[in-house]
Amino acid sequence: MDAERLANLFKALADPIRLRLLSRVASHPAGEACVCDIADVGVSQPTVSHHLKKLREAGLLTSQRRRSWVYYRVDPGVFVALASVLAMPARA
Repeated sequence: MDAERLANLFKALADPIRLRLLSRVASHPAGEACVCDIADVGVSQPTVSHHLKKLREAGLLTSQRRRSWVYYRVDPGVFVALASVLAMPARA
């Protein structure tokens, strides 16, 4: 994964609301979460939608509309790439 793509991922993760939303999706028992189940993060619904859009654009989440609700799922491939970067040994 190139440096620009990684920077975009880390930038998306740098916001506390986005981290909360991502955590709620990742920890949902079904492996995916309806926006109605994760929206209570202390901000308005339009703000939740904005942050979910940013997480999708960064490639951290995927989404699927089902009738009037949108369901979100974590993209595991992105986290494998992030883990490999974070696990790299430091160079002196």
